Amino acid sequence: MNSQEMIDLCKQHSLFSWSATGKVDPMPIARAEGVYLYGPEGQKWLDFNSQLMSVNIGHGHPKVIQAIKDQLDQLIFVYPGVATEVRAKLSKRLAELVPGDINTFFYTLGGAEANENAIKAARLYTGRQKLLVRYRSYHGATAGAMALTGDPRRWPNEPGIPGVVRVMDPSPWDYSFGKTDEEIVHNNLTYLEEVIQFEGPHTIAAMFIETVTGTNGILIPPKGYLKGLKALLSKYGILLICDEVMAGWGRTGKKLAFEHGDIVPDIVTMAKGVTSSYLPLGVMGVSDKIADHFRENVFYGGLTYNAHPVCLAAALAGINVMVEEGMIENAARLGPIMDGHMRRLAAKHKCVRTHRNIGLFGLIELQKNVEGERLVPYAGAHPVMGKVGKYLRDNGLFTMLQWGTIMTNPPLCITDAQMAEGFEIIDGALSLVDAELGL
Repeated sequence: MNSQEMIDLCKQHSLFSWSATGKVDPMPIARAEGVYLYGPEGQKWLDFNSQLMSVNIGHGHPKVIQAIKDQLDQLIFVYPGVATEVRAKLSKRLAELVPGDINTFFYTLGGAEANENAIKAARLYTGRQKLLVRYRSYHGATAGAMALTGDPRRWPNEPGIPGVVRVMDPSPWDYSFGKTDEEIVHNNLTYLEEVIQFEGPHTIAAMFIETVTGTNGILIPPKGYLKGLKALLSKYGILLICDEVMAGWGRTGKKLAFEHGDIVPDIVTMAKGVTSSYLPLGVMGVSDKIADHFRENVFYGGLTYNAHPVCLAAALAGINVMVEEGMIENAARLGPIMDGHMRRLAAKHKCVRTHRNIGLFGLIELQKNVEGERLVPYAGAHPVMGKVGKYLRDNGLFTMLQWGTIMTNPPLCITDAQMAEGFEIIDGALSLVDAELGL
């Protein structure tokens, strides 16, 4: 098909995520390779967001494609109650790579389902029902995961499941409020302990966090927060569940983002980068004490496609490529280089309010005036962002725009030159914003 045929038929016969179908303007993509996307007529875009912060090893890696083909020739599907070679191999490899005593894994088809099963595991293991979550979080679009979510996508889906207790994040909405990390951590954990006391510690099963909050602002934990949080929750027998669906598998310059805080959670959920989105897969990893509990007690969770052999093959090949080709180290190396590009643009453009990144997990936030007023209020919009999106697309860059921010989350295989190419295009978009706002 040509681009227009592709677009028209997709809009006529399918629904698009988080969108009114009549208002979407989808990019027509025919193929993808490395860090680039290609349209039917030869259009080319640099993928500066790894699609949904998920194609971590880049598009079309031959080793992963071959592993999928090999698995198709061997065994495509069996029901989840059997043992398979690929299930054995991937589980062993994950036990080797995931830090600490997280050695046992439950396989789903995505991050939301991994979080749904983490809810079940936490409640069954502790015998408690309540779940602590944060306002700036996103945990998925299924019923339970959406109830855990704090952002505005939750609102049309309420009421959610019972027992969810929402608390403030360590970083407030006004990210640049001037306190030290030590003060932020002390104030937040003091407040959190009060909430725990008010709710009754004996009623709380777990706290879910995005280790580094993703779409809601790339919020990097203050120094000492993760260690302090884990200690506080352990004091009351509350499990810590780290949602690493977006932050995990090399994105931050570590295998898993919780390594930056020198902790190991009780449960970790993963997806996206675990297969680099070549095929759907979510993973719930549990610590040895929780795994031992379910060796004697039934885990009441199940899916038709639990441990699907072809998806597991994509994961095994994908994480091996990431490790063997040094992509995690490349993300760590390029983190300061990304920061340098952002600093240069912030110095040049008055529309830049702030920027932040950890590894290749970053964003640039915009302001409407030099006094630092955000371009948009919480959950708001501004017409200039539509012009930014069009400029980026017309000039060969794909990325996500969230409210008044521009995401910078390229595949971990990106080179220095390709990164410079991306920020050069963003430079032009920021010049457009300066001009539109009269800055």
